[in-house]
Amino acid sequence: MKKVVLAYSGGLDTSCIVRWLKEKGYEVICFVADLGQGLGQGESFEDIEARALAAGAVKVYIRDLQDEFIKDFIVPSLKANAVYEGKYLLATALGRPLIAKYLVQIAHKEKAGAVAHGCTGKGNDQVRLEVAVGILDPKLEIVAPVREWEFKSREEEIDYALKYNIPIDVTKKKPYSIDRNIWGISIEAGVLENLEQEPPEDAYMITRSPNQSSSYPKYIDISFTRGVPSKVDGKTMKLKDIINYLNETGGQFGVGRSDMVENRLVGIKSREIYEAPAGTILHTAHRELEALVLDREMSHFKDMVSLKYAELVYYGLWFSSLKGALDGFVEKTQEMVSGTVRLKLSKGTCVAVGRKSANSLYKKEMSTYGKEDKFDQKLAEGFIRLWGMPYKR
Repeated sequence: MKKVVLAYSGGLDTSCIVRWLKEKGYEVICFVADLGQGLGQGESFEDIEARALAAGAVKVYIRDLQDEFIKDFIVPSLKANAVYEGKYLLATALGRPLIAKYLVQIAHKEKAGAVAHGCTGKGNDQVRLEVAVGILDPKLEIVAPVREWEFKSREEEIDYALKYNIPIDVTKKKPYSIDRNIWGISIEAGVLENLEQEPPEDAYMITRSPNQSSSYPKYIDISFTRGVPSKVDGKTMKLKDIINYLNETGGQFGVGRSDMVENRLVGIKSREIYEAPAGTILHTAHRELEALVLDREMSHFKDMVSLKYAELVYYGLWFSSLKGALDGFVEKTQEMVSGTVRLKLSKGTCVAVGRKSANSLYKKEMSTYGKEDKFDQKLAEGFIRLWGMPYKR
């Protein structure tokens, strides 16, 4: 019997996949990655393990990967200012290469010849997982049941689960498809497919409606050391604690929501809404600090690198040589990115209102229009003549 390692979430799709693979003659080993996604009320990872075993798995691996996810995936993307198409902070996309890494590791440990996932044939995640697995071990077979099985709807999957007594707590009226980790939440399907309709409040999970948030703003200081968040309001905190705190605090003020029609890798457009309070706050603070400490040419060139970096992450090319090369450039840009940014959270907005750094390139005596002005304005005439010389005929 062939062994296969399945990326298992505990939801309807992957639970049905366990049984389906078993019927196809596979010995199924499940891998559950804890990326800080949170679980349903009253649910535990032990419940997820029990569900996988009840569906037919022979073994279940559960790994808490939150610290590795933050250190090796979130932080590099934050340093790079990687945001896809100006809105998406890449929470789901960042988690897939890490999951792929452990699928391969467990496959090697168990001497399995295949790995499997529950991604659909028109989504991005199938590409991210399969390309990453292919880079890490091209000899592994990849099985994608949702692309080939007989089920045409969620309702048929539910009937299948009920037939085989797979313990799934779902209904045929569940409106959304959701992927969540510590860095953010991706929400699609249901009424969101109507582009003319505003997302209903029940679609959001961790952010309060801006209309219902406090009328009083909250000010918060975020400190960085070489591009890595290190303090909140002067208090040194672990990265995981910083992210969790900012998710909760930002969510109370409706910060971190985005509604976008994006270009999927497979060539179609899709509408998704995202929640990323911590990501929004940290990206805003990081960019503002970079604006203070990076020179003009470095700053402008890094904007181009950020765009490409975000595309590589979105396209599933985390382990590509180009992405590795860009990491070297990004790391160099962070040498002076230390300091503190004060942010104002209010009614769904997050704006910088203060900045300070020992590496600041801002010189008040050169910028002021007051009596402290030391800028020699007489030099401007010669500068303008030289600057404009190539364009005179």
